[in-house]
Amino acid sequence: MITFFKNPQYDFVGKRKIAFGISLFFIILGIISIIAHGGLKYGVDFTGGNLVQIKFEKPYDVGKLRNILLNDANLKSVEIQTFGDPSTFLLRYKETYDADELARLISKKTGLKVTVERNETVGPRVGKELQIKAAEALIIGLFLMLIYIWIRFDFAFGVGSVIALFHDVFITVGLLSLMNREFTIQIVAALLTIVGYSINDSIVVSDRIREELRKYSQGVSVKKMIDIFNTSINATLSRTVITSLTTLIVLISILLFGGPVIFDFALALTIGIVVGTYSSIFVVASLVIEWRLRKTRKEQTAKS
Repeated sequence: MITFFKNPQYDFVGKRKIAFGISLFFIILGIISIIAHGGLKYGVDFTGGNLVQIKFEKPYDVGKLRNILLNDANLKSVEIQTFGDPSTFLLRYKETYDADELARLISKKTGLKVTVERNETVGPRVGKELQIKAAEALIIGLFLMLIYIWIRFDFAFGVGSVIALFHDVFITVGLLSLMNREFTIQIVAALLTIVGYSINDSIVVSDRIREELRKYSQGVSVKKMIDIFNTSINATLSRTVITSLTTLIVLISILLFGGPVIFDFALALTIGIVVGTYSSIFVVASLVIEWRLRKTRKEQTAKS
């Protein structure tokens, strides 16, 4: 088995206040960015706009089509997807531009016959409904994660893991806002994927901690508990890092060679994987430790 760390003994839990400070910095940075931009920069799916399906007489390059739409049609918000075959494209854009007129412009620039197969308008009301449904999907996903981990481990681990998931999602959204990227359905899909990925890492660490704690039937001191948490994180460190690196290699390949259609999806996932790996190592166990320390202090105060 490949290992990046041989017998690691890092004091992750002992550095929890530094980790909390780093997380707080990025959360505040994200909040400032969102406020500065006047909220999230929603795509056509959420704000309303035009949905046009066009078909060329023969396959056409999506990069060349994008250049025409950006430079000649001046559609700065356009999203392009191939639809079924390389000659058919689905266009989404916010600007007011007649579909037949757009097809004529593309035909003129390419010298190919272009026909409009579908022309729909997504109203602001539909876009608002999608915003609500996207938020509901994330909240329900996080709530179900809390229930699962509560049953699988205990309530402290459940709360810690879900806070870490909120942490991962919010920092990812904040950094995307900082980069002025559009918030689209693809980003929602990426965020839900991040939730699933992050919780997997958290469960691995939590499961190791639970196994270590089971060895002490009479309970453990605070110092011993910190040692157990550190030992468990260190024991799973190589697995966590290797899993993240192999995933990142694929995502970076998509970022470099996948083209603009799935760039934002891969970018959101890349940020989320990095933040999720960080939180599974530094945040989840540290939150549980803080929970148990506060609980111990309250019990000691009550006895005195």
